[in-house]
Amino acid sequence: MVAHNPIIVALDMPTAQDAVRVAKEVAPHVGAFKIGVGLLYGPGPGTIDALVRLGLPVFADAKLHDIPSQVEMAARNLALHGARWVTAHIGGGQAMLEAAASGLADGAGHAEAGILGVSVLTSLDNADLQRIGIDRTPGQLVSKMASVAASSGCEGVVCSPLELHVVHQSAPNITTVVPGIRPTTVDDDQARTATPSDAIEKGASYLVIGRPITAADDPGGAAAAIFESLGII
Repeated sequence: MVAHNPIIVALDMPTAQDAVRVAKEVAPHVGAFKIGVGLLYGPGPGTIDALVRLGLPVFADAKLHDIPSQVEMAARNLALHGARWVTAHIGGGQAMLEAAASGLADGAGHAEAGILGVSVLTSLDNADLQRIGIDRTPGQLVSKMASVAASSGCEGVVCSPLELHVVHQSAPNITTVVPGIRPTTVDDDQARTATPSDAIEKGASYLVIGRPITAADDPGGAAAAIFESLGII
């Protein structure tokens, strides 16, 4: 592993066994692993333990959103399994985010761990927000959310590559984790996307990349090619 590899591979696989198998293939070429609710609610958080044993940080994309006491407990439990990062929806409010950060720190003990506040999902666009009664653009909403996350003890925010500039303006010191990364334009369930190099140039701290790596015939080779394209030494 290089000194700083910003690629977090999204292991959105059908089973924990599949996730671990692909993780082993790509481990030399990525900086961290991510698992989402599909695995957390299926095989369960024990998947985190299995991935931690491979030697890279694990991002538990749990997208916590509940009353503060429940979120605090969930974050603590995920940290006990070894999660380096856990996501919580910024829409849950400052008290909930603070509880998440407290629970995660308690469960992690002396290990490094941080909450990532989820802003506006990359599957949503302006029209989607209007349909649910939000009369702000994604950029306007993400800007406000980034400020709330920073004041609530979050280590970082999850945002689309298109909103990186407003995050840097609202919370200049916060870590930015960017999904919706596509080496080329594709037609899938992401609405606000960018290429890996574009996102890095715009200031992304980490890139979450799933299918372009995991669905490739050679996941390890695909991950290596994407990292090489970033020009990071």
